[in-house]
Amino acid sequence: MFLPTTKEEINKLNWDKPDIILISGDVYIDSPFNGSAVIGNWLTLHGFKVAIISQPDIKTDEIARLGEPSLYWAISAGAMDSLVANYTATEKFRNEDDLTPGGINNRRPDRACMVYTNLIRRYFKNTKPIVLGGIEASLRRVVHYDIKDKKLRRSLLFDAKADILAYGMAEKTMLELAYTLKSNKDYHDIKGLCYISKTPRDGYIDIPSFEECVQDKSLFREMFKTFYENSAYVNSKGLNQKHDTRYLIHNPPQEQLTQEELDKVYDMDFTREVHPYYAKQGKVKAQETIKFSVVSHRGCCGECNFCAIAVHQGKSVISRSKESIIKEIDKLVQKPDFKGYISDIGGPTGNMYKIGCKIHGITGKCKNKRCLYPKVCENIIFSHDKQIDLLSEVAKNNKIKKVFVSSGMRHDLIIADNQYGEKYLKYISEHNISGQLKIAPEHTSDTVLNMMGKPKQTTFLDFMNDFDYINKPLNQFLTCYFMVAHPGCSLSETEDLLLFINQNLRFHPEQVQVFTPTPSTFSTMMYYTEQDLDGNDIFVEKDRNARMKQKLVITQTMGTSNKPSKHKSGARRSYYTKFRKRYGK
Repeated sequence: MFLPTTKEEINKLNWDKPDIILISGDVYIDSPFNGSAVIGNWLTLHGFKVAIISQPDIKTDEIARLGEPSLYWAISAGAMDSLVANYTATEKFRNEDDLTPGGINNRRPDRACMVYTNLIRRYFKNTKPIVLGGIEASLRRVVHYDIKDKKLRRSLLFDAKADILAYGMAEKTMLELAYTLKSNKDYHDIKGLCYISKTPRDGYIDIPSFEECVQDKSLFREMFKTFYENSAYVNSKGLNQKHDTRYLIHNPPQEQLTQEELDKVYDMDFTREVHPYYAKQGKVKAQETIKFSVVSHRGCCGECNFCAIAVHQGKSVISRSKESIIKEIDKLVQKPDFKGYISDIGGPTGNMYKIGCKIHGITGKCKNKRCLYPKVCENIIFSHDKQIDLLSEVAKNNKIKKVFVSSGMRHDLIIADNQYGEKYLKYISEHNISGQLKIAPEHTSDTVLNMMGKPKQTTFLDFMNDFDYINKPLNQFLTCYFMVAHPGCSLSETEDLLLFINQNLRFHPEQVQVFTPTPSTFSTMMYYTEQDLDGNDIFVEKDRNARMKQKLVITQTMGTSNKPSKHKSGARRSYYTKFRKRYGK
């Protein structure tokens, strides 16, 4: 059942007022892929009255149409940071938005959390607590680099002038907050929250202040490393960060959901439709992708330096039970518009279902060691047999024609799985892809891959050989995503990438993206400081035109088609020579 979004709906429910009002930068789709819908339904499941306003018009009083909540406001910019949603890596405004009715990007303001908070305070003086959540809040909860300002900004909690910031996926945090406020108790000890205080908190780690980070890039680097180390679910400490005369108090992370709790979240009865109030405003393109897709797990232990998943969803993976996934799919196939195709079963990384660690639950995340870099750790517990079992079980449903695995793969995990890796690759090649498999090697220069925290070029080549051997009779191909202008990547490394593509790939890259310095990633820290994780000076391309040129090296020289290349080796060398004459060194 939909959460109410109009006064008429609230009146039909005989509510005096909602307990909680959610504000979202995305259109309201009652879907497990919509964070506000998940939080709203979770709170509703536990007896709270929850309403939602999505994409309120910032030029009118639309944000006030439901009145005030009795407990708190909850603001999210949406599924992406609003600046990332609104601008490309080369600072061009995005005219299209897949999560806005009609597809025109005209409903999501820059810095949405700040704008929505200010709107609430304009129409409601001394209102109930305003809580920031979602990925924009998570990634901007401490001092961070801002792509638009091109400098460090304070914690979003200070700039937005909100009362509380809930970070992470936050089901437990938001529910505990609701119970606490309903009981008129103090919320300051709730895990997963940040708040502002006049004094630091005893027993918490003091990290460099906003002013210190601005004055010394090395202190910002050390600050971020301490913050990152204390963002794991187990054994993390609370943080104090001074901003002028006040302090950001960053409580330790909330406990990770158990498998049973995660099942309960996704067992909720989502309609998977756009709310009728918004559906009449136009088609929502994202529906085509997410309506018949299924989440199998959360989190990612890959910890790529440019990726924000670790800071938001977590560095360890929590998976649903097979039974819960089958139950959800049994509901999906009953929908009248189901055509027989499951778009995806996956998570942030497609083949991390049921992956775990021997020691994380005891010691927490290793501070000086990563799960998959520079190689797969011996403590990682993984095997692709569980995903094979899941996919084969789903395929038994006679209403399903095909199940796709569309989430990106970690090819190094497949190579490292000596027992089931090849069997898994063969299974999905035969049953779960159609013409192409999507992977993201990101680059082929070991220097750049090291900066990214990605496996070496040789791992990619080993995977390509395995894939080609299995898929030659199936006439299927790889789809690769590459990144240029990442810290450490100059025009020279991009030239090397082009040469590798011409010499080794039987296809053109599906997508080449320019590195975007999103808040709270190691790569963004390197981009801003021009230092690597150890403090060594590195090359960083910051000129917008030069960053775009790196992309054009690949896209204009090769084209962006993902069809197999028809050029012979001599023609490939000719391409490369022509490129070098055109762009020079």
